[in-house]
Amino acid sequence: QVQLVESGGGLVQPGGSLRLSCVASGSIFSIYRMGWYRQAPGQQRELVASITSGGSTNYADSVKGRFTISRDFAKNTVYLQMNSLKPDDTAVYYCNFQTTLRPAPYWGQGTQVTVSS
Repeated sequence: QVQLVESGGGLVQPGGSLRLSCVASGSIFSIYRMGWYRQAPGQQRELVASITSGGSTNYADSVKGRFTISRDFAKNTVYLQMNSLKPDDTAVYYCNFQTTLRPAPYWGQGTQVTVSS
C-alpha cells in the first residue's frame, strides 16, 4: 500500500524559510508528476508547484521567485523550499504524486505551515 508522508512544516516568522519533504513508501511506479498543493481555512485547495519526471516545473503566481520544487525520483521524494514566507502562505500543504498506472493521484496527509510573528 502506497503512503505519502510529508514533513518539515511548522511555525515561522514572516520572511523566514521552511523546507518541506514528501516521501512515498510502498511500491509506487511510473510517477510522472509530483506536486505540492495547499489549503487555507475556508478556501479551496490550490496548486503551489509541480514537477514532471522530465524536470519541467510549474508554480502558482503567488509563489514564483520564492518557492522552489525539486525531486529525487529514485527515492520517490519531492521537496519544496519556501523562502520569504508571508502570512498568506499559511495553510496545510499536501503532496501529490501522479502515475501512469492509475487515474487518481496519491495524496499525503498534509503538514501545517503557519507564518506569523
